[in-house]
Amino acid sequence: MPTPFRIGTRGSPLALVQANMVRDALIAAHGWSPDHVEIVPIRTTGDRVQDRALAEIGGKALWTKELDRALHQGDIDCSVHSMKDVETFRPDWVTIAAMLPRADVRDRIVGVDSVEALRQGAVVGTSSPRRAAQLRKLRPDIETVLFRGNVDTRLAKLAAGEADATFLAAAGLERLGRHDVGIAVPVETMLPAPSQGAVGIEVRADDRDAHARIAAIDHPVTHACVTAERGLLAALHADCHSPVGALATLEGAILTLRAELLSEDGSEHVHGQEAGAPGDPELPRTMAADLLARAPDAVRRLFAG
Repeated sequence: MPTPFRIGTRGSPLALVQANMVRDALIAAHGWSPDHVEIVPIRTTGDRVQDRALAEIGGKALWTKELDRALHQGDIDCSVHSMKDVETFRPDWVTIAAMLPRADVRDRIVGVDSVEALRQGAVVGTSSPRRAAQLRKLRPDIETVLFRGNVDTRLAKLAAGEADATFLAAAGLERLGRHDVGIAVPVETMLPAPSQGAVGIEVRADDRDAHARIAAIDHPVTHACVTAERGLLAALHADCHSPVGALATLEGAILTLRAELLSEDGSEHVHGQEAGAPGDPELPRTMAADLLARAPDAVRRLFAG
């Protein structure tokens, strides 16, 4: 029996679903038997520490560093990530070999039917600076409290009365079969986080065999769009503290990138849109420069290093 191809993943319910999506795609693409692929759950710091915002305890690396260590040491052949949780700047020895077809990019609001339906002075649970800023932009009367954890943890906090509402990514809920939870918020109301809804698979840059196996399941449209959104983050020098929404779409040979930068309280913001060829690294850079040039000081100071 050949050595199984090892897929590293976080151990959360959603992460395991996504790892199994990758497993099924590999089996279908290569005609492998099910026992040719092994899923290796790895507990991350981000999973262990749930009482503080990511930005306070190390940022997105808390989701990736343990997986990176296992990949670098050869304990796994690839690692699966929700792309919105992956740092913008990655080590040179790792490469994103593929992305699965993107799911629904929208946020869902849970607890009420819409942002407008929130009571005056409502409390909303979120750990996302973007969601908090976008919400305060729409409803300055709203207060936010920290909500972290998996879907069930956040829903339990909501049911316990810790907040009037919360937001969850539609993609995660759908992958967990939770189609009945929450109401989708239009992207025109709340632009999603860059890379939201996308699952990426990383391999060691020097592992040509693993790269070829994973590249066979790549979805080029998703890869192009997410690469543009991540390129914008890189050009902005955005981090976990930076309230930014971005969404790229591809129609024919034209990629359109929309983005919004906000102050922490949502009182000031700037948005823009650029279109160009997919894969053109200048597109997100041009957009970043334009946004920063037009941004109010309260927004600009959160970006550009």
